[in-house]
Amino acid sequence: MNTNKIIYYIATGIFTLVILFSANLYFFKHDMVKVIFTKLGYPTYLIYPYATAKLIGLFAIWNPKFHLIKEWAYSAFFFAVTLAITAHVMINDGGQMIAVIAIVSLIVSYIFSKRI
Repeated sequence: MNTNKIIYYIATGIFTLVILFSANLYFFKHDMVKVIFTKLGYPTYLIYPYATAKLIGLFAIWNPKFHLIKEWAYSAFFFAVTLAITAHVMINDGGQMIAVIAIVSLIVSYIFSKRI
């Protein structure tokens, strides 16, 4: 396996772990996430659909057959994580570091997906 593939899989794996952790919280710690969403000013009815969209986006990123959908997934994740960083900075809850890790790994994953 060449270096580009290794970097791609490591970055995509890190991003996947962050998103799975997030989706897990959304599904199984709903009351805690509801408080966070309320602090951020987001409507709480978005929690389950957002978690589901995250899982579908991960499926699209890992599936090599869906090139166009993969591009859309990367784009959607970029905007979602950028907004997450901004929201966590605005309320100063310390959650921005995980979001920064997510966006860095997402960008590296995207760049190296083009190289392989």
